[in-house]
Amino acid sequence: MAKKPKQNGYKWTFSSVGGTVRVKISSGADIAHLGELDRKLWTVLSCPVQGLEFDTKTLAMIDTNADGKIRVDEVIATAQWLTGAITDPDLLLKGDSSLPLAAFADNETGNTLRASARQILANLKLEKDEISLAETSDNEKIFAETRFNGDGIITPASAEDEALKTLIEQIAKTVGSAKDRSGADGVGTDQVEAFYAACADYAAWCAAAVPEIYPYGDDTEAALAACQALQAKVADYFMRCKLIRYDDAAAAALDVSVDKIGAISGDDLSANTEIATYPIARPSAAGILPLDERINPAWQATMAQFKALVADKDFPGEKGITEAQWNAVVAKFAPYTAWKDAKKGAEVEPLGLDTVKQVLAEDRKAALLDLIAQDKALEAEALAIESVDKFLHLYRDFYRFLNNYVVLSDFYDKNQKAIFQAGRLYIDQRSTDLCVKVAGPAPEISSLSGMYILYCACVSEKLGKSFNIAAVLTDGDVDGIRVGKNAVFYDREGNDYTAQVVAIVDNPISVRQAFWTPYKKVSRMINDKIDKSASEKNEKSMAGLTSAADTATAGKAPAAPFDIAKFAGIFAAISMGVGLVGAALAGIAAALKGITIWQFLLILAVIILIISGPSMFIAWRKLRRRDLGPVLNANGWAINSKALVNIAFGATLTSLAKYPKLTAVDAQERKRVRRRRILCWCCGILLLCGIGAALYFTDRLTCIGLPYHKEVPEEVAGAEAVPEEAAAEAVAAEEAPAAAETPAAE
Repeated sequence: MAKKPKQNGYKWTFSSVGGTVRVKISSGADIAHLGELDRKLWTVLSCPVQGLEFDTKTLAMIDTNADGKIRVDEVIATAQWLTGAITDPDLLLKGDSSLPLAAFADNETGNTLRASARQILANLKLEKDEISLAETSDNEKIFAETRFNGDGIITPASAEDEALKTLIEQIAKTVGSAKDRSGADGVGTDQVEAFYAACADYAAWCAAAVPEIYPYGDDTEAALAACQALQAKVADYFMRCKLIRYDDAAAAALDVSVDKIGAISGDDLSANTEIATYPIARPSAAGILPLDERINPAWQATMAQFKALVADKDFPGEKGITEAQWNAVVAKFAPYTAWKDAKKGAEVEPLGLDTVKQVLAEDRKAALLDLIAQDKALEAEALAIESVDKFLHLYRDFYRFLNNYVVLSDFYDKNQKAIFQAGRLYIDQRSTDLCVKVAGPAPEISSLSGMYILYCACVSEKLGKSFNIAAVLTDGDVDGIRVGKNAVFYDREGNDYTAQVVAIVDNPISVRQAFWTPYKKVSRMINDKIDKSASEKNEKSMAGLTSAADTATAGKAPAAPFDIAKFAGIFAAISMGVGLVGAALAGIAAALKGITIWQFLLILAVIILIISGPSMFIAWRKLRRRDLGPVLNANGWAINSKALVNIAFGATLTSLAKYPKLTAVDAQERKRVRRRRILCWCCGILLLCGIGAALYFTDRLTCIGLPYHKEVPEEVAGAEAVPEEAAAEAVAAEEAPAAAETPAAE
């Protein structure tokens, strides 16, 4: 920990958090002076309100402009309001959910909060000197037994007059209600004004209903309904009649055909709906709409109602009507329909005209508005009561929020989780706690983090929720991970979700993984070549079998006889290959001549280092620079500083599966384990013996084509090198006399 020069007059304390120097928020004074901290020293400049593991009500209280983002200015304003209303700002570091009333400061803000806190306790009928978040969070309990609560909404409980109580209930039932702070349904100024306007409009509309607009008296509405029900079918009927008059040959086509009726004759005709689509009556050139049983059976009941209410009054004794008569009937309804269309105040119609007239006559509108004004007069006091709830939410949560905003220290604390850590993902025999909710995959931005990231789509059918996460893997290997792989995600509350990998940002996970990467690549390459070669041979073999089968089926000549020359050539090629392998082994053995076991192991280590070293070095450099900032930036954060995840810290974020030793297994399994162990030891011993034998018998393996080694005489040790062919001839010349002097018997 170190102190730096003063920033704008206040001396800040700094410490190393996550490998980066950050300001340290360790006192209430630090919180009070946040406005003096240079913004270049803030870890975060903006964060989203949604998708965080934090009290959403508290976040909404900090986000004063309700734009879904919390910025530095809003954090500073919250800090100043909190620290200015409390006697000891250090209390904010405790994160308690209750506060003594004496802790409120002796100033305008503190005194208002203290008075409001006492009012809350009085409303709840509690006698004590401290207030808790549980007591301020339930508005319904706080205002349950109060007539007025400052929200401008009155309920039946707000009125002492029974007539006013009934009137408030009528208003809420007809024109709508508003929710009061107590949780009850009530009415405000808008509802009262709308109610009395509706009553006046409805009464005026009813007064305009003179007898002249009712062509059929009390049966006018029923008669209009019958005409409207028949109007489309009647218009269709008269048009068919006109077409027949236009061309007699069209009569059959315009009438219902026997074939149509025959097609449905086997059905239950009482329930058949197709009949209603046929013409209402059989059209003719006369153009007379019958009023008797000649009407389509599906329309006879409606026509009978029309006849009883209209036709029998206007055309008594007639068996049918013309189009002109029908149009005359429709025209008689024009004044009535115009009056109906002008209807106003339908909201209060359920009360009945007499009740509406009584409401207008009593005119209690002014009394209702006076009650609303009395309630509104307590608005400041009620808002102050809500401010106590806001203060206690921030009193409990603000310091923790700062640790995730100004410092980001919760992320690096083993006993805490950052507010952006959404839960834990289980995949491929490991779990990771570094899971961040994201809007969707953003590999382009997240690739800058240097992290191995799995973008997963999480779904819970039980909860009806779905979202995306970016899960960072910081340990293990990635051989079994691919797009489309399923996993399970648990949120911070323990709810499980089906997770599926939808995108991967590939980066090194660990130095151990980087060590094996070159060998795995070579292994995959060899396997691919073997698979390809095997596939090609299989195809050739199948082609040969197919050809042989075709030849046998077609009765062709038998295959050519065995070619001994070709067989000898194959043997020669195999011998040459064996010779080359032997020569290679001889070269290796010659190179190892005179080398001890320890020297051999050292050479082996150097070879391994040459192969794996570059990969490990690159991985080590990338792992040291892993930065969570780009991941958070892709999710709407404005990260102002690095959020490094080094090798040691990364190992704490991902947990690998650890299996116990196989001691308590069945006897057969113990035998298999013992056999595998013995086989491994035997292979190791044979390998060491083979290396030793190669070193010792290097000069004695000429039988398989190894080069001959001869000691160089001391007298020619300093001489110039002799070409191999000249040396061989000299050796042969020296050995020839000796061979000649040797008796044949010997």
